[in-house]
Amino acid sequence: MVGLSQPARILVDRWGVPHIYAASQDDVFFVQGFNAARDRLFQIDLWRRRGLGELASVFGPAYVDQDRAARLFLYRGSMEPEWAAYGKDAQRTSARFVAGINAYIDTIARKPELLPFEFRRLGYQPAKWRPEDVVRIRSHGLTRNLTQEFARSRVVCRAGLAADAVRAQLSPAWTTRIPEGLDPCLPEDALDVFTLATDNVRFDRQALQASRAAPNEETLEGSNNWVIAPSRTATGRPILANDPHRAYGAPSLRYIVHLSAPGLDVIGAGEPALPGVSIGHNGKVAFGLTIFSIDQEDLYVYETNPANPQQYRYQGAWEDFRVVREKLAVRGRPAKMVELRFTRHGPVIYLDAGKRRALAVRTAWTAPGMAPYFGSIDYMKAQDFTQFRRAMERWGAPTENQVYADTAGNIGWVAGGLAPVRPNWDGLMPVPGDGRYEWKGFLDGAKLPYVLNPKQGWFASANEMNLPAGFPYKEHKLGFEWPDNARARRIAQVLSATPKASMEDMERLQNDVVSLNARRLVALLKPLSSQDRKTQTALHLLSAWNGEEAATSSAAALYEVWWSRHLGNAFKAAVLPPAAVEAMDAPHASVLIESLEKPAQRFGADAVRKRNEVLLQTLRRAWEEMESLQGPDPTRWQWGKMHFSYFVHPMAPILDRAGHARVNVGPLPRGGGAYTVNVSSYHPNSFWHAHGPSFRMVLDVGNWDNSRAINTPGQSGNPDSPHYRDLAAGWAEGKYFPLLYSREAVEKAARERIELLPTH
Repeated sequence: MVGLSQPARILVDRWGVPHIYAASQDDVFFVQGFNAARDRLFQIDLWRRRGLGELASVFGPAYVDQDRAARLFLYRGSMEPEWAAYGKDAQRTSARFVAGINAYIDTIARKPELLPFEFRRLGYQPAKWRPEDVVRIRSHGLTRNLTQEFARSRVVCRAGLAADAVRAQLSPAWTTRIPEGLDPCLPEDALDVFTLATDNVRFDRQALQASRAAPNEETLEGSNNWVIAPSRTATGRPILANDPHRAYGAPSLRYIVHLSAPGLDVIGAGEPALPGVSIGHNGKVAFGLTIFSIDQEDLYVYETNPANPQQYRYQGAWEDFRVVREKLAVRGRPAKMVELRFTRHGPVIYLDAGKRRALAVRTAWTAPGMAPYFGSIDYMKAQDFTQFRRAMERWGAPTENQVYADTAGNIGWVAGGLAPVRPNWDGLMPVPGDGRYEWKGFLDGAKLPYVLNPKQGWFASANEMNLPAGFPYKEHKLGFEWPDNARARRIAQVLSATPKASMEDMERLQNDVVSLNARRLVALLKPLSSQDRKTQTALHLLSAWNGEEAATSSAAALYEVWWSRHLGNAFKAAVLPPAAVEAMDAPHASVLIESLEKPAQRFGADAVRKRNEVLLQTLRRAWEEMESLQGPDPTRWQWGKMHFSYFVHPMAPILDRAGHARVNVGPLPRGGGAYTVNVSSYHPNSFWHAHGPSFRMVLDVGNWDNSRAINTPGQSGNPDSPHYRDLAAGWAEGKYFPLLYSREAVEKAARERIELLPTH
C-alpha cells in the first residue's frame, strides 16, 4: 500500500471495534484514516462536503445556498498558527490521517465493488482529502450563544426584558441590559444563513433537493461525566464514566477505535472524520467530556451607507465590506459564482436594504485552534495531570468539562475552551457593530477553573452551571446560560450515597431514569384534590409514582404528555402577557418548576389558587390526551409505547420502504426523559427520541480490560455489515461490551484481521 512505511494490522473484535497496530505513529494515523474510510466513507465524505461547501457539486443546484453558507464559516486565517495551536505534530498527524483516507479511495478505484452503496445510489465518487480540510471546517461543532441572543432579542422586542426571565434562567445571578444603540427588533429570518451553515445535510422525498423539514438536533446540548477516587470505589482504583449526548442517526456520530504504536496506545471514541480519540484512555490517563457553556459567539448589527450599500458604519466612518467571490461547482449546471461578505468582525449573514442594516457573526471559530475536537490529539497523549491541564489550556472548541483519572490514583476536572473577553458587555444580546462593543482578545486558558483530587472523592458534571464558589464570574463573564441541573443533582445524589462504587453501579447510573424534576412536580400535586373524576384519577396515579420513567410506566407516560404538551404553555399564559407568550417557545425548566414551587414570585395576587388551577387543568387535559393516545384504561398505558428511538440514515427520505428497512434502525421503546441521567430528549409532536447518549463508557482505571463501552446502533457505516446495527438492542437495554485493551485480550476477541503491507 502506497503511503504505509511498514506492515500494519487491524484486528476487528466481535463488537466491531478496530484495534490498529502499527510500527510508528505516522503509520498508525495513516491506518486510522484508511480504516475510517473502510467503515464510514459516506459519512465522512458527506461531513467534508458539507463543511467545505461542496454539496452542490454532487447533489445539484438545490444545495448552492447551503454551500455558500458553509463557506462563510470556514477558517480563512494563516495555517501556521492554526497547526501550532494544537500542539506538536498536528499538521503531520492530519496529513497522515487523510493520506490513509485517500489510500482507501484509491483502493476503491482498483476494486469498484468496495464503493459504498450511497455513492452508487447517488451517482458520484468520494473526494480526496487535504490535511487542512480536517481543521478548516468549523461548522459541525456545538456552539453558543448566537441563537440565544436572537431569541432574547425577539422577546425583548415584543414584551420587554423582564419577560425573557421566563424563557431563560441566567446563572450565576445576573441582570442583563439592552445594549446602548441596539434596536432589538430583528428580522424573523435573520439567522437562516447561520442555521443553514451549521445544519446537517438533508434530502427530500420527492427529489434530491435540500430539505429544511427537520430541526438541527446538534443544537441540543447534553452529556454526563464523573470520576471517582480509589477511596470510594469497590475496585480500589479510579472509575471514570462518560456518556456524551448528541443527535441520533445511523451510523452513530461516534466511532470507537484503538491506536497502538511505539509511544502511543490510546483507545476510545471520537468523530470518524478526525484523527485520534477525544474520550477514552492511553493506558495511564483517562479522560471524558461534557459541554461547559462558554459563550463564543456574538451577533453584530450594523448601519449601512444609504449612498453605498457596500459599506457599514464603524467608529464614525464608512467601511467597505470585504467581498470574497468563489466559484461553486454545480452538478448538471454551469458553475455558479457566489459572493461572501465579511465585516471586520466576521461573516455577514443578513442584509436588510429597507432598514439599511446588516448582521454579522463574530465567533471564536475564526481564531486559530478552533477546529472542534481536533485538539484531542494533544491531550490524549498526556501522562499526568499537569500535562493534561496544559493541553486543555490550549483547547478551543467545543467548550468542555474534562474529567480526568490516572493509574497513580489521581482524579480531577479541567474546564477548557476559548473565551472571548468582553470588557463592557455580557454577550447576552446582539450589539451594534459600530466599534462600541469590541472583544479584547481571549482569556488565558490557565484562568479557567480546575480541581485535582477533590475532598469529596468524586467529581461530576452534567452541563450544569458549575463555576466554583469564588470564581470571578462578573469579571470574566464566561457565560450565563446553562441547562437545567436535574441530571447533575441526581448524579450527585447517587454518588454521595454510594461509599464503594462498583463498575456495575456506574453502568446503572448511566442508565438511570429517575427524574428529580418529576418528583418536585409530583410533590406539588400530592396535597391537591379535584371533584372532576379524570383529574382526581390522574392525581392518584402520579401521587403514587416515584418519578422513575421506565418504558413500562403508565405514570411516566402521563407525566411526559403533561410536561411537554400542556404544563409549559399554560404556565406561560398564566404569568406572561400574550405578546411574550407568542415570542418564546418553552419556558426554562428551572424557572417553570421554581415558579410553581414559589407561586408568589410570578402568579401575582391569589398566587396559590392560580398555580393550582394551572396544575389541575393541564393535568386533566393530559389525561384526556393519554386516553386518545393509548385508550381509556390507564393500566395499559406505557411510556415506551409512544416514546421510541429510531436511528435514521441521512439518505432514508429518498429511499423506498425496503431501503428504510435496510438503512434505518428501530424503532426501539425508550424510557427516560430530557431531565433524567439517561437523557431521552424527544420531539414533543411525535415522542421520537432524537437526542441522547449514543456512546457510553465506564473505565476501570488501571485494570483496563475490565472497562466497558457501547455505541449505537453499531460501529460500521455499511448497512450490510454485521456491525451496522448489532449494538442497538443491547444499548436500549442498558448493556455494554468489554472495551478490550491488552493485546492478549484483543487477539482472543478478534473476528476479522486486516493485514496492510507497504508498497515501495
